[in-house]
Amino acid sequence: MEKIYDLIIIGGGPAGLSAGIYAGRAQMDVLIIEKGEVGGQITTTSEVVNYPGIKEISGHHLGAHMKEQAVGFGVEFLKAEVTDMNFQNDIKEILTTSGTYKALSTIIATGANPRKLGFPGELEFTGRGVAYCATCDGEFFTRLEVFVIGAGYAAAEEAMFLTKFARKVTIIAREPEFTCAKSIAEKVLKHPKIEVKFNSEILEASGDTKLRKAIFRDNSTNTTWEYIPANNESFGIFVFIGYKPQSDLFKSHIQLDSAGYIITNEDLQTNVEGVYAIGDIRPKRLRQVVTAVADGALAATVLEKVVEDKRERLGIEKEEKKVATTSDISKEVSDSKFLDEGIISQLTGIFERFKTNIKIVAILNESALSKDIDSFLTEISDISDKISLKLYKEKENPELEKKIKLENYPTIAILDSENNFRGVKFSGLPSGHELNSFILALYNIAGPGQEISPDLKTKIASLNKDVNLKIAVSLSCSLCPEVVTGAHRLAIENPHISAEMIDIFAFPTLKDKFNLMGVPALIINDNEVVFGKQSIEEILEKLN
Repeated sequence: MEKIYDLIIIGGGPAGLSAGIYAGRAQMDVLIIEKGEVGGQITTTSEVVNYPGIKEISGHHLGAHMKEQAVGFGVEFLKAEVTDMNFQNDIKEILTTSGTYKALSTIIATGANPRKLGFPGELEFTGRGVAYCATCDGEFFTRLEVFVIGAGYAAAEEAMFLTKFARKVTIIAREPEFTCAKSIAEKVLKHPKIEVKFNSEILEASGDTKLRKAIFRDNSTNTTWEYIPANNESFGIFVFIGYKPQSDLFKSHIQLDSAGYIITNEDLQTNVEGVYAIGDIRPKRLRQVVTAVADGALAATVLEKVVEDKRERLGIEKEEKKVATTSDISKEVSDSKFLDEGIISQLTGIFERFKTNIKIVAILNESALSKDIDSFLTEISDISDKISLKLYKEKENPELEKKIKLENYPTIAILDSENNFRGVKFSGLPSGHELNSFILALYNIAGPGQEISPDLKTKIASLNKDVNLKIAVSLSCSLCPEVVTGAHRLAIENPHISAEMIDIFAFPTLKDKFNLMGVPALIINDNEVVFGKQSIEEILEKLN
């Protein structure tokens, strides 16, 4: 019988993870579908200091801990993009890039993405000076000046974070004062590296390959002023002016308000039976992790009874739920440098599903980075006998270097069971956010791999020209893995394509060569550069 989940959650941010934790703990059969990095927007935040009971934690680690807790309660995760849905019947159908999934109920937790301001130059210089994530792009502006646009919590927090890199941070705020908590505002105002200009706005930005000039207006005096850095330096503009709800996919299925937020009742149910919305996707006064997780807890608690009654009414028996365990993990993994017990437990299950054996090869030099890659790959290969590992020194195997078209040292390449190179390379250490893209590359080459539609497979196969893709990433960037995974999948499916993840801070010459001031940056044939998140379909469209 085709599996019918109790609950499918669309979106793996704090709201969706909280709903998964509560539903999983209630013995519900739960699937969370997330197209990007599990943890959502919070993973781009360097410090979370206002979550009750936790004095301080990074957004990345908070998201990781929540996912681990959900897995412990038997919640399943699927990395895929939702393309459509059918909410009209008792059994809800969710169509994704990995197939169709069914459930008795659905929670929408797709959140919101940063809004663009729309000033002249914003679009043209995105990735070349204009940015929306301090954690992802802050390091690009080391010892340079940056401007932060906004007056809310995000602007204040990210301005503080940017002082770790920039020599000066200037906040440009239309409002006469900060709109965040006074304690945070006072901390910002007292910071020696931060200047705040209230009642002000940016009018335009310009430059050549990077930002060279910005014009601002002081609305209290109706005067304009410009910033041009000395010595032909560049600078940064970080925009934090709120978020746009990610609800376009649902507009023809459920009721939205005039701003695009999903309307719910007090139990967080939408106008469609069995469909709920939580977190930043719905209208609310406070958009914080604490309110997101509260929404998730409430919706899951309400649905426990709703789903139980529906199963009984429809006569649908529930499959026995499998709960994750780490009892078979050896004690030695506690000394792991890169992988903790929770991650190893998850990887063990993934590697057991491999249809064929796989070979990882790495060409290393004498750098500290090479030593880390050696340790990392050894830990990975020790998990399963389906993965073999071979390490080579620089220029030790010229034939292999030619085979994989080596451009950088150190580099990792993946060979299939027939010893064929499948176009997938990693220059740098695929840890942090890129661990996920590395594991998916192994899984997609070894099989069965993530499902993609026959139509997409045909489109990929039809490309008959050689294409070289480089994806410049930062290991702290939560937006990068989607681009890396999409580009790698194209390479795996089409021998004309090669795709290489490159850690921009491990290989800074790439940054200088292409004037990169942001990630992810997709470099096509060492010529065209495309910044920002790109799905596999969007990447393919740019190659045709």
